[in-house]
Amino acid sequence: MVGMTDIHSSAASRPVVARLILRNLVWIAILALLLFGTGGTVRWAGGWLFLAELGGLGLALGLWLARHDPALLAERMAMGMQPAQKTWDKVFMATVFVLWTGWLALMALDAARFRWSDVPPWAQGLGAILIVLCMYLAYLTFRENSFAAPVVKIQAERGHRVVSSGPYATVRHPMYTGAVLFFIGSPLLLGSWWGLAVAPVLTALLAVRAVMEERTLCDELPGYRDYAARVRYRLVPWIW
Repeated sequence: MVGMTDIHSSAASRPVVARLILRNLVWIAILALLLFGTGGTVRWAGGWLFLAELGGLGLALGLWLARHDPALLAERMAMGMQPAQKTWDKVFMATVFVLWTGWLALMALDAARFRWSDVPPWAQGLGAILIVLCMYLAYLTFRENSFAAPVVKIQAERGHRVVSSGPYATVRHPMYTGAVLFFIGSPLLLGSWWGLAVAPVLTALLAVRAVMEERTLCDELPGYRDYAARVRYRLVPWIW
């Protein structure tokens, strides 16, 4: 028998789920306009599969959060620039947004309009798998860490604490590890060697953010310095 608490909780989550679905649709529509508009064609199988993966897996992850951790979902759906966010991180986010947009446009020009690259089907399939692995790492991260906000800030009002279980027992920034897989997988799936050539630049920026974020966490989050001493690797086990 369903209790009254469950009924009220379900009713309260409906607007959040509706907002999540709408936001996901708008985001995919914007990406579609960017990719197919720049590419000059909709006859681009890699582009459609890319959007399907991002839209389907992103929505599934969001719906899981709505059920299991609505507070984290609210954090993930908050604005990209927030009052409590570090100033350097605001600059970083703005820079990455510009580079991200340019990166997608470059891959559309390469793979769809001018077809400079000739990426074999097996490599495109590998790219699709890497994007799935990226999303799976995001799921493992969210399952362990309710404080995985998209911006750098200390969430004192939510009882922010150090998390060292799950993927955090291996690397200190599992979401960033997943992002590296995304940087490799996306150009492969879309069919752009030029996009893959830009991936190291995006990865380097992510590494800089990881270092800057850790300075904040070591200074302001109790226990993080000890955690960083125990778990040696930031992004890639046995490498860095």
